[in-house]
Amino acid sequence: MQDGSVTVERRTRGPDVWCFRWREAGADGRRIHRRIVLGTAEELKNIASARKIVTGLRSEININDIRIRRESITLADLSRRFQQRELADRNPRIAYSTKKAYAGCLEKWIEPRWGEYSLLEIRAVEVESWLKSLNRAPGTRCKIRNVMSLLFNHGRRHDLCDRNTIEWVRQSAKRRTAPDILTTNEVQGLLANLRFIIENARWCYLQ
Repeated sequence: MQDGSVTVERRTRGPDVWCFRWREAGADGRRIHRRIVLGTAEELKNIASARKIVTGLRSEININDIRIRRESITLADLSRRFQQRELADRNPRIAYSTKKAYAGCLEKWIEPRWGEYSLLEIRAVEVESWLKSLNRAPGTRCKIRNVMSLLFNHGRRHDLCDRNTIEWVRQSAKRRTAPDILTTNEVQGLLANLRFIIENARWCYLQ
């Protein structure tokens, strides 16, 4: 994984610039020197400002380095990348409530169980068995499965994995038991009780 270095470079014309330098593996396995300009010294007043830009950039560089070497990243790495790209505030394609739901599902369920696994190590039958073991409604388990599938699709879209293992995970959202359906008389009884409670509360308030 790359750390790289942040330096100021002098220019004969124009303001000095902050640069980030690193090395990465080429297609033939040799290390290649890379450099990117982060901004001018006028825009980035100090090294702390430059390093803030490098934080996200370094993650992208390391992912590209892994991709070139055809190594499998962990699910936690993929999750962080997915959240940085898809769940960021600047992404208008996904509603805020949906972003919160995805992030919560990743943090509570998926990363604690599968975060340390490489993508190649995750098997559909194991994920399916894990979902069945969760003491949650089928609808909740189905949502967890779908978020995992989103992760793998994100990985495929960015050439980080070759297939979506979760496509083969079976998880129904069907209810465990049929919902109770109230009769007309039961509904009327509930409404009558509700009116009595409201009237009684109003009388107590006026006293």
